[in-house]
Amino acid sequence: MKNLFSERFGAEAINTFANWIITELPGLIIILVLFLVALKIAGVFFNRLKKSLIDRAAKSKDVDTEEATKRINTLIRITHKSVLILLWAVFIMLILQKVGVNIGPILASVGILGLAIGFGAQELVRDFISGFFIILEDQIRTGDVAIINGTGGIVEDIELRIITLRDFSGTVHIFQNGKISSLSNMTKDWSAMVFDIGVAYKEDTQKVMDIIKQVGDELKDDPDFKNDIIEPIEVFGLNEFADSAIVIKARIKTRPIKQWSVGREYRKRLKIAFDHNNIEIPFPHRTVYWGEKINPLKLDINKIPDKLKK
Repeated sequence: MKNLFSERFGAEAINTFANWIITELPGLIIILVLFLVALKIAGVFFNRLKKSLIDRAAKSKDVDTEEATKRINTLIRITHKSVLILLWAVFIMLILQKVGVNIGPILASVGILGLAIGFGAQELVRDFISGFFIILEDQIRTGDVAIINGTGGIVEDIELRIITLRDFSGTVHIFQNGKISSLSNMTKDWSAMVFDIGVAYKEDTQKVMDIIKQVGDELKDDPDFKNDIIEPIEVFGLNEFADSAIVIKARIKTRPIKQWSVGREYRKRLKIAFDHNNIEIPFPHRTVYWGEKINPLKLDINKIPDKLKK
């Protein structure tokens, strides 16, 4: 059997393969092991680095922990991905060189190809450059609530090329960084809920403002909400004479993303306070005319037949 195998493939080929196994295969195995170890070390390093930075931010009194965590998560994720790409590139180059492939022409070809792609794929280059400056300038972070090109939602992922946004209904929107024409971050550093509160013209404006302030102060003192509210409610005063109401403007500053829960609770409490103090919240009224141009339809309950009352 050995002689048949030698005759078929040639003794020289067998010797060459055997020498390759003895001399080259151990090197390939070592490279593979080192690559896997490097991947593991990179993962552990970035996880510990993220934890260390978040813990340091939590201990600092001058830093908002939640905001710092968003920034750290974004930067660590992008840096980790960049390191992984670099490790894979080095691994592939070493493997090619080990199996006898001259990587010099390959690197030269990659450079020429990259230059050609740079000219032909200007949109892709623009996406990467825009993404780089978005991250560098800390315009937006993962976990922020933002409005991008008119679409609002929570930022799930930021990469150099795209931003992933999920709206309230769960729909995922993908935006190329180079095509973002407008970006509004609703939860950077702090947020706010603005109220335009309409009451009837007959109401005492100062009394209404006092009730608005009182409800806001009570909400801030509530243990369930005091940590979410940064400052006492700001009552700016009479803001508008509307068609059927006077409008008073107020604002509550909150921690990022907490403005909606605080706003819903405040509106509920304000409605209860208005009802308790007989403050009228006006709503549109409509007069119905019945065939005549001048006299409106008049309804007298005393004249309704007994059959209709039943």
